[in-house]
Amino acid sequence: MPPTDYQGSFLGRISIRRNQVASMDSEDLEDLDIFQRNISDRFTDLLPDSPSSDSPFLSVAWLRKLLDVYLCCEAEFKAVLATGHDITKPPVDRLLPDLLDRCLKSLDICNAVIHGIDTLRHATSLASIAAESLSRRPLSDGHVRRARKALVALLAVLAAEEKEPSSAGAHRTTERNWSFGRRGGGSGGRATSGAAVGLPKPWGVGKNWSAAKQVQAMSANLVAPRGAESAGIAVPVHVMSAVVVFVMWTMVAAIPCQERSGLATTLQLPKQVVWAQGMTGLVEKIGEEWKRKEKKGGAGLMEELHKLEKVGQSLAEFAEGYKYPGEEEKVEEAGRQAEEMGEICRRMEEGLAPLQQQIREVFHRIVRSRADMLEASDHAAKVSAPSSM
Repeated sequence: MPPTDYQGSFLGRISIRRNQVASMDSEDLEDLDIFQRNISDRFTDLLPDSPSSDSPFLSVAWLRKLLDVYLCCEAEFKAVLATGHDITKPPVDRLLPDLLDRCLKSLDICNAVIHGIDTLRHATSLASIAAESLSRRPLSDGHVRRARKALVALLAVLAAEEKEPSSAGAHRTTERNWSFGRRGGGSGGRATSGAAVGLPKPWGVGKNWSAAKQVQAMSANLVAPRGAESAGIAVPVHVMSAVVVFVMWTMVAAIPCQERSGLATTLQLPKQVVWAQGMTGLVEKIGEEWKRKEKKGGAGLMEELHKLEKVGQSLAEFAEGYKYPGEEEKVEEAGRQAEEMGEICRRMEEGLAPLQQQIREVFHRIVRSRADMLEASDHAAKVSAPSSM
């Protein structure tokens, strides 16, 4: 049965399997091995040299596949967690609260990325105006002036997203509704009555909030269990933490976000374990793209965005130096670049709205899963507590 098809409440499945687990140790170990292999295989399929890879690396279509992989991993993880393992014993009693805290931090990043996609959609509309204007023949001064105005605004929007999020223009909002209110005083705080289910109230974050620092906080202390602790349910809990960190790091690297500057160009993941092989390969490839694409003031590594910036800068230089009727060779080259920009805009217009909706789905899935895990943790603690009788 596919991981998304299991039915009944998460807590109910844990209670049922807790009564069965004594006779299913070997099956549980096999399930854990399958989970780790699936993690590796799914991320390996995203590598640009993978036989199953049919989308340009870090393109909008590729990012959508990345989020599909995350949703599949999350569903399988919950299925593994529901197999009745005791989550109150070390090291799970430490690893699970860390995972919950990373999930909470990832909600801010989801919101920041959704906002960044709004910026990209605005930039795409400006680029479309420029592409359409420079495709006109004969090319007049009026066409070039219109294109130059749109290109200046396009490059300013992308630069402003990197440097000063609050000054990118009227399409931006000065206040944002960010993720969920903090629970208690630390990552392992218990829920108050009713707080673990439903949608907690949003909280505001000032303009000094940093996506790079948020990812850094999520990746801190991402240490794999060792020795006797490197078996059983502790492993998938740690694996899921690594998956959350990797996916959020990749989204921030690819898409304009508030304060991307300072984002680490790599993640420290164990190379020697099976589950990490796909992700470590992707970290290396993203690092290579970083060296090739990223520059001071760059808005992100997304393939279409990189091309849009590059072509936009070239066309802006053409428009700035244009004098009617213009050199025929330069006008024709600008026409070819305008056609390329138009094609990039079409791909972005087709892909950005579904990508944005998918991130919203990830956001709400994280909320539900975190609530389920908190409820299961509270339930397990009550079951394990010694009776007062």
